[in-house]
Amino acid sequence: MKKIVTAGVAIVCAAALFTACSGSKGKKADGASDKAVGYTFGEGKTFHTDEKETYSISFSDASWYAMQDTWKTEGIFKDIEDVTNVHLDITSYDSGDYNQKINLAINSGSSTYIIPKVYSEDQYVAGGGVVAVSDYTKYMPNFTAFVNKYNMGPDLDTIRQSDGKFYRLPGMHQAALQDYTIMVREDIFEAAGYNIRELEKDWTWESLHDILVGVKKYMVANGLCKESDYIWSDLWCGESGKGQGGNLLKLMGASYNVLSGWAIEGSNGGIKYDWNKKEFYSSSISDDFKKLVTVANSYVKDGLLDPETFTQADDVAHNKFYSGKTVIMSTNRSQMANDIVGVQKILGDKAKCYVTAYPSGTNKNLAETSRLECGVMISKKALDELGEEKFIKLMRFVDWMFYSEEAYTLCKWGPRGKTWDYATVDGKQIKKLLPGFKCGGLGLSGSDDDVDIRLKWGYAGGNYFYGHSTAESTDAFTPEVQDLYARYGKYKTVATVDPKAKPTEDEREQLNLWATPLIDNINAWTLKFVTGQKDINKDWDEYVSSCKNLNVDKIVKLTNDIYAKQNK
Repeated sequence: MKKIVTAGVAIVCAAALFTACSGSKGKKADGASDKAVGYTFGEGKTFHTDEKETYSISFSDASWYAMQDTWKTEGIFKDIEDVTNVHLDITSYDSGDYNQKINLAINSGSSTYIIPKVYSEDQYVAGGGVVAVSDYTKYMPNFTAFVNKYNMGPDLDTIRQSDGKFYRLPGMHQAALQDYTIMVREDIFEAAGYNIRELEKDWTWESLHDILVGVKKYMVANGLCKESDYIWSDLWCGESGKGQGGNLLKLMGASYNVLSGWAIEGSNGGIKYDWNKKEFYSSSISDDFKKLVTVANSYVKDGLLDPETFTQADDVAHNKFYSGKTVIMSTNRSQMANDIVGVQKILGDKAKCYVTAYPSGTNKNLAETSRLECGVMISKKALDELGEEKFIKLMRFVDWMFYSEEAYTLCKWGPRGKTWDYATVDGKQIKKLLPGFKCGGLGLSGSDDDVDIRLKWGYAGGNYFYGHSTAESTDAFTPEVQDLYARYGKYKTVATVDPKAKPTEDEREQLNLWATPLIDNINAWTLKFVTGQKDINKDWDEYVSSCKNLNVDKIVKLTNDIYAKQNK
């Protein structure tokens, strides 16, 4: 009789577990099954655990909106705990060395359970310190529903390793969204005789050079600058550009089929795929790369682009643009409203700024092609310490936090009624901050007396919300940003995402050994070419030889061999 009762209990438990797991297929678990497992979960359903849980989590702490105690006592982390009954035990690292710190923690076995804000997981896979999360997505109903709804399978295939699994839960977008572009002082351009709104329809980086020559000529003639001054001094290229040329060379590089600036990181030396030849090659020693550095150098050589762009702090570039010393600067969708306000505070309303669809090169492609972005790793330590059953519970919390609409809105906007509410504009319901609030992270400016919800409470931070549907990811877009995206659709194209060669652990280790010094060499030469320290024509062969001496050809061959092997 005892055996029969035990079997009956097992059947009941199995049925309850099946019902709960069905949430991963987008079905809501019923109340009985929720009670049986001790927590609620499901697509479109709030995760809540009856028994309080504490999960450790890493945090990339940006100095320009550093974490405050109020985030824990009355802000985002308290909100998450109030909703879910999960306490987040936060380990904070400065964003400047976040990757190095989490790498050390993973390798030493002291990592947090949840590791967000990871752009590439490749270096962590071989050591076994992170979980193959693809084994657990069947327990993640919100993740699974998004994958199915927007056909994300081919996108996820690009991050699978040689074992067929992926180790990072990426932010997933319904459609690729270009974030970074350039802003100009439209009033100055107009006064110099340039209609920027017409020019941007089909301009190139070469024609922008000629336009800036004319703008500077006007500014010198009218006493707005001296001949020796630069009228472009950019940000996100110096200290935050990681010595790679950052955002600007990424944008320009994409226009010339080259991985440069921020885009070269994790590329094994600028490796791209030639769709015509059906093979991989190094874009860093291509003719397109020579075009890229030649055009970039022309800005510096002709006194337009400040060479300090590639070494200075971002606030230096901001101050030059806000004060009118420069008339062109990079921006992005979360920063552009602040940039406009920054100019107007110093120069007044007559100083008109315009956010452009940035120029093309040999193509009109946007720099962003992937629908995936940074994401979340889960440490092997979590699985070891929690055990399988409680680990699945952790994954369901992660599913809610990073893939549910509810958590996305909470992390981005804060609680409805506290910081925001719906408003009807032109017959549509949109999210609006309540009076007295602003948010630099959402590009929503306000008065000096308004409370910035990111600074005070940690909403709209970069750690915990990314991806989602186009409606959600654009729900904070100002009319200026909405207009920009409409123009992207008219004037730019989206490139096909390159396939990925998936190395084994040994192959990856070999590629990393070759790629690390090679990329350092490419970045050093790139900046020397751009700033004129090296002559592009005279020193080109020496540059190519230096890359070949650092195994660029071996990287290309091994990458093609790996790809051929996996596609037999």
